[in-house]
Amino acid sequence: MNFQLLTVTSVSACFELENQAPYYAPQVFDVTLNGQPALQGVKTNVFSLFHLKPDTEYEVEAGGARLTFRTLSETGCLTVRDFGARGDGTTDDTDAIQCAINVCPAGGRVYVPKGTYLVRPLVLKSDLTLELDEGAVLLADPVEEHFPLLPGEPQDVVTGENIQVNSWEGDPFLGRQSFISAYYAHNITIVGRGAIDGNASHETWWKDVKERTIARPKLVFFNQCDHVLFHGIVGRKSPAWHFHPFFSRDVGFYDIAVEAPANSPNTDGTDPESCDDVRYIGVRFSVGDDAIAIKSGKMYMGMKYKTPATRHVIRNCLMEYAHGAVVLGSEIAGGIRDLTVSQCYFLHTDRGLRIKTRRGRGEQCVVDDVEFSNIVMDNVKCPIVINAYYFCDPDGMTEYVRTKEALPVDERTPRLGSFTFRDMTCTDSEWAASYCYGLPEMPIESITIQNVSITIKPDAGAGQVAMMEGVDEIGKLGFFFNCVKKVTLKNVSLTGQEGDRIVAANVEEVIDE
Repeated sequence: MNFQLLTVTSVSACFELENQAPYYAPQVFDVTLNGQPALQGVKTNVFSLFHLKPDTEYEVEAGGARLTFRTLSETGCLTVRDFGARGDGTTDDTDAIQCAINVCPAGGRVYVPKGTYLVRPLVLKSDLTLELDEGAVLLADPVEEHFPLLPGEPQDVVTGENIQVNSWEGDPFLGRQSFISAYYAHNITIVGRGAIDGNASHETWWKDVKERTIARPKLVFFNQCDHVLFHGIVGRKSPAWHFHPFFSRDVGFYDIAVEAPANSPNTDGTDPESCDDVRYIGVRFSVGDDAIAIKSGKMYMGMKYKTPATRHVIRNCLMEYAHGAVVLGSEIAGGIRDLTVSQCYFLHTDRGLRIKTRRGRGEQCVVDDVEFSNIVMDNVKCPIVINAYYFCDPDGMTEYVRTKEALPVDERTPRLGSFTFRDMTCTDSEWAASYCYGLPEMPIESITIQNVSITIKPDAGAGQVAMMEGVDEIGKLGFFFNCVKKVTLKNVSLTGQEGDRIVAANVEEVIDE
């Protein structure tokens, strides 16, 4: 059993077994640190060590393999208790914690010990580590008026240029400041086994969400930041999306958890938007909407900034009780390129891969070079959904969006490139093995499915496999393809469907071998 060091901070380290097993380790193992027991009965491929000392060399052993590493140095450590934070769950600890953050020297650490800290929105700064110890909870103030209003795109009073400040579903939008945020910052780490709790409920932020005219806050919003690391923490019960990196670069999520009730609205696990080099490794999601939804802005943002989502890696993650496990869109007017998803376990999600786009997202909306491998899906209603007719939002019901007639290709036309799915086992599916529907004027370039086994359970129900007009509820459908240039199935097993194994229309070439 070999393993590698994924990331290290001044007080923690994260490791990953070197194998091809999805999320869970092939066998349970123990971990020692400098010869002393550290972790027992580890079941997952990714594991972590905390409470380490800065600038110190350690030897870790797991399953008979050894590795030596050194923690990072730091300039100092401040505890929020010295600034008056009580951590009793009722005292307003905002000023105390924000003050500790403000005065912490560059390269230093702010330590939050065990306790429940009731706080209003906090803002982080560059060159900072925020450590939430096990049992430490940053609990959001439930009063909406305590979250300041932020304009979506105010103008620079000197140059007249727009400055991106706040965003809602791909557009600049007036909204409440997020619970934890950072702006134009770099080198930020949030680490530890503590929790960031949005304290939302159906009596507060989740009530009458469709009637709101002011955007709800996210749990964590990082705007145009570089070199950001989340390690070990739990994010839960956000008013809206949990983690929203926005036009940021080099963002890592390692061995964290994201939790929200299955019936909580818009509580996506994470929505990286127009970001480059984002890594999700060893993350567990159980949320009320999509687990990971990769985005790059609606039409205005995509056309103006032309910033795609690039170089995203999702590995050794567990997605459960989500609408979609890994979702692309629908706000992807800037495009998505170079996405790999591997060694993941999808459990009780509505869909596995879900792509949502439509006419009007624009010529910058190019989704290409997407690969899924070594995936296990259990009770996922439809493993693969690619929908070029996504109908949500007011303009989604227009004749321009919904018509199945070929329209002229112009600056409003999105493009879907190549998609590969290999080494996947999907059990107890329901709606369909796949449902892929491109545009007649711009068909999906290619779909390759290789070394894949899908079973549809005997008592499978029907459901809305794709949110597009003209699609009735579907159940026990095989592989469905419409408006695709090339479909290739190699060593693919499908059982339990009703009707043909492959249902194809407007497909230039189908290879099934």
